[in-house]
Amino acid sequence: MTAKPFVLAILLAILLVAAGHAQTAPKAKGPASAAQPAAPATPPAAPAADQGSAPPPGWAARCSSVSRDTPLECAIEQTAVLSKTGQLIVLVNIRVPSDTRSPIALVQLPLGLNLPGGAKLQIDDGKAVDLQIQTCEARGCYASTPVAADMLTALKSGKQLKVLFQTMSKETIAIPMPLGDFAAAYDKIK
Repeated sequence: MTAKPFVLAILLAILLVAAGHAQTAPKAKGPASAAQPAAPATPPAAPAADQGSAPPPGWAARCSSVSRDTPLECAIEQTAVLSKTGQLIVLVNIRVPSDTRSPIALVQLPLGLNLPGGAKLQIDDGKAVDLQIQTCEARGCYASTPVAADMLTALKSGKQLKVLFQTMSKETIAIPMPLGDFAAAYDKIK
């Protein structure tokens, strides 16, 4: 199959970028890096310590309702995409269902994974949380997990969330996602 070498090449590029702490840029397209968080739907409120460039995109908060009579369903999310093609590599969505008010993380991963290996979420250098991949479809593979109170605290105070998964050749890929504005975004939806 000719798609396997292409997928492996993409994943290798992501690994190299992740190892080199990829630069991120707003929606402007350019040769910044192979993978970067995508720009949120709403711009960040205030730039952090600016070093001559715009701040990296962060967690976007969204709330919606089926109708005026139904409760709001709110979520925050961040994505990592290939900057040259715009192809989604990883999406992390944390929603707070209106009925339980307990956060749930949904992770979208690329196709071409070692499914039995699952995926992991790791905050800074803490213990990794195992995720079982539940299903795959044309857009990618999906895993979800409840967000425990200790994990939520770590996400709010952490610097970086890593999404880890294996290629079909069992090479581990780690996609870094900054957590600098996670707490502020989560406060909007809780």
